[in-house]
Amino acid sequence: MHVPDGFIDVPTSAAAGVIAAGAVAVSLRGARREQGGDSRPGAAESGGERTAPLAGLVAAFIFAAQMLNFPVAAGTSGHLLGGALAAILVGPFTGVLCVSVVLLMQGILFADGGLTALGVNITCMAIVTVAVAYALFRGLVKVLPRGRHAVTAASFVAALVSVPASALTFTLIYAIGGTTDVPIGKVATAMVGVHVLIGVGEAVITALTVGAVIGVRPDLVYGARGLHQPLKLRVNGELVDAPAAGPAPAAARVSRRAVWAGGLVTSLVLAGVVSFYASASPDGLEKVAADQGMDRKAEEHAAAGSPLADYGVKEVDDARLSGGLAGVIGVGVTVVAGSAVFWAVRRRRSDDTSPAAVENV
Repeated sequence: MHVPDGFIDVPTSAAAGVIAAGAVAVSLRGARREQGGDSRPGAAESGGERTAPLAGLVAAFIFAAQMLNFPVAAGTSGHLLGGALAAILVGPFTGVLCVSVVLLMQGILFADGGLTALGVNITCMAIVTVAVAYALFRGLVKVLPRGRHAVTAASFVAALVSVPASALTFTLIYAIGGTTDVPIGKVATAMVGVHVLIGVGEAVITALTVGAVIGVRPDLVYGARGLHQPLKLRVNGELVDAPAAGPAPAAARVSRRAVWAGGLVTSLVLAGVVSFYASASPDGLEKVAADQGMDRKAEEHAAAGSPLADYGVKEVDDARLSGGLAGVIGVGVTVVAGSAVFWAVRRRRSDDTSPAAVENV
């Protein structure tokens, strides 16, 4: 659902850009807390070690998964938005940053999503999906029985709802600053209808991914923290909380690296190989825009001359090889850019909480 240049007028695009910039700034501060783990002694460093590298990987996985358009109706396809997945795996603030990094890479390198519409895309695909999904997810896990199955089920529902919520947000923005005169009621109906179907695909991908990570390392899933009852010990006839576990053994650290490596390999395979078999049909927004005449004012992308535009490598004639190389490059660039952002956030947190910084406060 990448909005191209020309769909939204300049004042509205600028306003959305301000909203997106503010949300990213807030998310940078919030991500420092999320990457600090919990409040137990010694847990802050451990939480940061877990979250920072996983966040970069989540961004790369979302990039790869967005290349896999799946059919949802006759002549229409959809792809993962990723807001729910990112929020549940690494936290809502970090999740906004993950999806924003993906959208920035796609816009600059692959001419996917207009540069003047970057604020609109971040608002619809990062801010709204994360906010709606994580709020619903937290509400569901509070009422469902504690356990892994509850987290997976809540992930499914949260992801499903987040996609039509994003479509409604775009419709509202288009009602304010759309560049063509079209019946907004028809646009809203068409957008929500097709994106409910896309939401089913989003929900399946999100639930399967969250379930897979929980099955291997539940401590890596931000949304699953605190869902298990503390161990109780009977002391002098009274039940008391058992002491917190000590630092993770070396084997656990190796396992974390294995999870990261496995996720990276999966992302590379999805983008470099499986993407060739993705549906070539227009996605939900493209289909609605064509049917309703919203694409009459669409403009050529400013990065249309990029060597990787349209997810292909120029000068490479073989379509399979061209698309595969572009996907692999995209995953590599995204994981590096995402990891750099989150390591910088974590380093800033470490500097802010250092003894010298605390002494100067």
